[in-house]
Order: sequence, then C-alpha cells, then structure tokens
Amino acid sequence: MNFDLIIQNVTQHIRLDREEIERFTSYLEPRTFKKKSFILRPGDTCLFETFVVKGCAKIFYTDAEGVEHIVKFAIENWWTMDLESFAQQSPAFYSIQALEDTETLQLSKANHDALYDRVPQFEKFSRILFQNAYILLQHRLTQNLFVGAEEKYNQFTKKYPGLELRIPQKEIASYLGITPEFLSMLRNRRMKSLIS
Repeated sequence: MNFDLIIQNVTQHIRLDREEIERFTSYLEPRTFKKKSFILRPGDTCLFETFVVKGCAKIFYTDAEGVEHIVKFAIENWWTMDLESFAQQSPAFYSIQALEDTETLQLSKANHDALYDRVPQFEKFSRILFQNAYILLQHRLTQNLFVGAEEKYNQFTKKYPGLELRIPQKEIASYLGITPEFLSMLRNRRMKSLIS
C-alpha cells in the first residue's frame, strides 16, 4: 500500500526524517473493509487508530429504539477511532462501519505507545490529533444545539465536499438529525437557489 497520504498527513504537523518515517510506516497495518463491514462494534475494545486512505466510514451509536445517530464520517485523509475506548482500552460506545469499500492503515495501541519512545515527535502529533478530535466534538455540539437544519446541511457540504454523491441520503439525514424527507426538501431548495 502507498503511504504517501498518511506521511503527508503526519508531516504537516511534525518533522520526521527518513528513518523516522520508515519506522512509523513499519508500524502501520493495511486493512481493507468491504462496504457495510464493521471496523469497530460497540462493546469491543478499540485496538487501533484508523487512517482512511480511500473510502468512507461512519461513526455512530444506536439508541435503545434501534435508531442510528451518526456522529461523524471518516473520509480520505481522516483518522478515526472511539477515542475513549482507544485511550483507556475500555469497551467501545460507538460503532465504526464502512459505507463504501474502504482502504485503511491502522496503528495498534501497542505500536502507538511504542512510537512515543522510538519517535518522540509522535507524541506531539498524537496531542494534535486528540486536540483536533476535541475541537471537532465542540463544533458538532455547537452545531446540534444552535444551528438550524439548513445551515447544518451547508456546513456538511463544506466539511465533506462531494460526500453527498457517494453515500445514501439516510446517512446524511442521520448525521444532520433530520428525516430523509426533510433533507430531500433542503437539497431541492439548495439546487433551485444555485440554478437561479
């Protein structure tokens, strides 16, 4: 598998020499997940940080009525995991499922921790990764509390350009916290405004 995308992702935050890059990539495990297969199930321990090379996954929880609530999507050049489960090696609350055939590079918890010793700058990268995850969570919380459906949809199209053409409308509606029918109305309204 080609490591260019993940190397670019990491080196935009920290400097690594050739030897450190080779050490880092030697810890990565390429895995492909077929559409609808699970990367993580609730109750399992999140053993890997997962970097999406190609494809898309959804991170969600399922409520007592069996309704899915999508927290985020992981697309190309995004990292994903159940952060609490990974950090504490506790049972996962979230599910992570491929929405398309998805190529990933995974870094196990053991290898993640070993990198701290073998590539000290990696600790800084992890801190940045976790900070970005927290910022994303804050934005998501603010969006859910204070932003209307139309603005949520506009923010979605900016955050995930082109994704609406790749995944089912019901997945986007779940992420936005609206019905698929209301999403269809928003999309039609947006198309009309773009045409006129």
